[in-house]
Amino acid sequence: MSAPSPQDSTARAEARLEGDCLHVAVGGRWHITQSRPDWQATIAGAVGETGYNPLRVRLFMAEDLAAWDSALVLFVGEGLRWSRAHDSFCDLSALPQPVRQLADQLTGATEQVDAPPHQPAQNFLAMVGHAATDIWQKAGEIAAFVGECALGAAHVARAPRKFRWQDCFDEMQQCGAMALPIVGLISFLVGVTLAYTGAIVLRQYGGDVYLADLIGLAMVREMGAVMTAVVLAGRTGAAFAATLGNMRANEEIDALTTFGIRPVDFLVLPRVVALGLMTPLLALYANALGIIGGMAVAYGLLHISPSAYWNEMLQIVTQRAVNVGLIKATAFGLIVGLSGCLRGLEAERSAAGVGRAATSAVVTALLLLIIADAFFAVLFNALGW
Repeated sequence: MSAPSPQDSTARAEARLEGDCLHVAVGGRWHITQSRPDWQATIAGAVGETGYNPLRVRLFMAEDLAAWDSALVLFVGEGLRWSRAHDSFCDLSALPQPVRQLADQLTGATEQVDAPPHQPAQNFLAMVGHAATDIWQKAGEIAAFVGECALGAAHVARAPRKFRWQDCFDEMQQCGAMALPIVGLISFLVGVTLAYTGAIVLRQYGGDVYLADLIGLAMVREMGAVMTAVVLAGRTGAAFAATLGNMRANEEIDALTTFGIRPVDFLVLPRVVALGLMTPLLALYANALGIIGGMAVAYGLLHISPSAYWNEMLQIVTQRAVNVGLIKATAFGLIVGLSGCLRGLEAERSAAGVGRAATSAVVTALLLLIIADAFFAVLFNALGW
């Protein structure tokens, strides 16, 4: 076998202008450790002297292209950036698929870093249009992520053995048992606050005993599920976003994708399932603590015995009311889990990006919780629940 000639062992690029199309051929061996052609120097003879900007740039492989690595990707990336700067269409269809993909990623990352800060539009209608477009885009991202999670759940239903049960149990402990103290304290104080507020009105009409109805119904139908979800959004949702964001910054998620493992199945589903299962249980715990807080105020302020308070509360708190709260709590848990995981997977690859992802996860979860709560209010009212 003969040794390669010096011409074949070095990277080579040749450019020629035909009409409004600039043809650039690459050949030889492209290695990052060796010298490689420069894009400006390559096209200088064909374009630089005339100052003509071609409408189309076509890159293709010469017959003697023997090997390539990131050196060729850098050259093609320079060509893409030059073409976009001169409003020329760059045709890469003749290059290998990996080269095209890597060059597009390199160019996109460079443009994102070098992009100037966005200047807010001065026109009010333009600002409204940009905001509406941004909301529509974010809604599409959320819908796509929910769809991926639904497909992952279908895969798990068909093959339960592939689900990471140990990770799910660990997350259930973290977001369930470890959250009992803070959820219990906040729920007890919410019950106390509602009791003091309700007593101001009820004492004026001699309806002190109906304070039990107010506290019981408010906690079971609304406040138990909502306050539990709010606590989990700030405690667990932010933790999910920070964990996945840090994994993204360390390229661990990219490694999973390289090995053919879907991050949604490996990282997202165990967390979402754990939160969806534990939130209703925490809501029941919050209901009990809130009712006890109202009972303490009723006994100390209105001199209502615990037995009278309990009997009166049972007159209005039915199993249907408890079911309403559990349905809300389950939906709220899924919303918090999905919001945290979504923002974590979208986090920027930096420490600041991880912090912004955690903040965005809390804001997104709270916004979706309010929207879902309003939807459930209208739905249950229409159903007569």
